[in-house]
Amino acid sequence: MSGGTRLENANPLIFERSGERLLTVADEDEDVADPIDDREIFDLIRSINDPEHPLSLEELNVVEQMRVNVNDEESTVSVEFTPTIPHCSMATLIGLSLKVKLLRSLPDRFKIDVHITPGTHASEDAVNKQLADKERVAAALENSQLLEVVNQCLSTRSM
Repeated sequence: MSGGTRLENANPLIFERSGERLLTVADEDEDVADPIDDREIFDLIRSINDPEHPLSLEELNVVEQMRVNVNDEESTVSVEFTPTIPHCSMATLIGLSLKVKLLRSLPDRFKIDVHITPGTHASEDAVNKQLADKERVAAALENSQLLEVVNQCLSTRSM
């Protein structure tokens, strides 16, 4: 965040990044059915940039692999995220960034549920309601300024 804007959480705790996923021969074999699993989803979202800090959501412990749940057979993905502070005004933007990354990355057959870890945010019900509403998400993505901020969160940066 730049300019004279005051950070809500000026000194967040920074966590160590988890190691890279080790690929097996079966993972690389295109003839072997490879169901989507929790780690694959975590790998998609772990490097999303925080909108307020030059850190990834993984480094801030906003996303954790243990809070990702995938059922490939039923085509469902559920991701819980934990804002760094209970009154984080960026929670909806973070949730939207997670949802957009998954919508852009996964086959259309998947139903994607992104929500705040229960008990970790003062407005979790309101934020979860917004993130679960397909029309609100679609409308948000029609806002060019908001889409630009989401795309900045999704852009890759050097680690």
